[in-house]
Amino acid sequence: MKQSIYIVLLTAAIGIATGCTDIDKENPYGDRLHTLQVTAVYPEGYTEYLREGITVKIEDVDRGNSYKAKTDKDGTVQFSLTQGIYRVQISDKSEQDIFNGLADNVKLTDGDMAFNLPLLHSRAGTIIIKEIYCGGCTKLPLEGNYQSDKYIILHNNDSEVQYLDSLCFGTLDPYNAQATNVWVKQDSETGATIFPDFAPIAQCVWQFGGTGKTFPLQPGEDAVIALNGAIDHAAQYPQSVNLNKPGYFVCYNNVYFPNTQYHPAPGDQITPEHHLNVVVKTGQANAYTYSLSSPATIIFKAEGITIQDFVAKEGSILQKPGSTVDRVIAVPLEWVIDGTEIYYGGSSNNKKRISPSIDAGYVTQSATYNGRSLHRQVDEVATQEAGYEILVDTNNSSADFYEREKPSLHE
Repeated sequence: MKQSIYIVLLTAAIGIATGCTDIDKENPYGDRLHTLQVTAVYPEGYTEYLREGITVKIEDVDRGNSYKAKTDKDGTVQFSLTQGIYRVQISDKSEQDIFNGLADNVKLTDGDMAFNLPLLHSRAGTIIIKEIYCGGCTKLPLEGNYQSDKYIILHNNDSEVQYLDSLCFGTLDPYNAQATNVWVKQDSETGATIFPDFAPIAQCVWQFGGTGKTFPLQPGEDAVIALNGAIDHAAQYPQSVNLNKPGYFVCYNNVYFPNTQYHPAPGDQITPEHHLNVVVKTGQANAYTYSLSSPATIIFKAEGITIQDFVAKEGSILQKPGSTVDRVIAVPLEWVIDGTEIYYGGSSNNKKRISPSIDAGYVTQSATYNGRSLHRQVDEVATQEAGYEILVDTNNSSADFYEREKPSLHE
């Protein structure tokens, strides 16, 4: 995903706040059906993309039910729903142009409701996130669980060679989707969800080395990054993966992160130039913290300035409100190339951290320590036409990703 513009997302919110309920228990909202009308609004300069047949998805936040319908020629769709709290998503793609909209907290509590949902424009990416494995596995045949084997895979989804040199990545604050988010605000009068114009990176920014063309990534090629140990984890724990392979990269810096349980010395197949660099560390942990259940990850490149000079500038690193020790790196949204939001299936309190201009949705991890990963869908038709692997990229992880039974690197 390469963002071309970004705006504040307005979340429709009408009525008073209500508590969670189980579908099998007494429904405090009542059974009477109400009409929820949603109209997709394309950004200025892109109104010619308005057409019939765009999918609108609605999810009942409390009960977990979801519904889909197609827009009419005016971009409008209607749903008949019981009272409740709903999450509304719209995704549209025309070649490289992508339009996404999200209303994350629609309260249908006081009769029929109609609202306009602004769509954000972005472009399909070149280097994108292909897979995230963070949830750990069991130590079978031994007892216990294991989580020091996290990795992500990047993929060149373009027809041209791309270079990893100077590419950065990080995870957003808060670490977990259910935690209190001090960066995303709710307008007290309109109920709007207001995202900052930056991505708040927690604890550390990692960067690929190179001189500009040191690390080429051919069309359809992948790059594996071990977030903890670049070793053969499967040698001791068969449910895990082998991350000691030629060409793999690793987040390794024993000065900033000396905890050898999570950051053992890389294996013999990992060359020193494949160690990612710590641009800046703002956290206190002795091991790189990457959520076990629900991280939000972005990849980005600084523009018009080096990332080193950027973090040295006043205002680039912000004190986290309410904390005396935690700080974040405020990465401009226009630098972001791709991002993936993960929600945890064991909680109904998940909230967005990544701006919808980067990822309008989320992919759900059902549980921790189940040996599964979150993987991007393959575009079978485009792959056949191109002759190399093309992955689905709509800048909406709800449509782009799925949960695999086993990580792709599990042998």
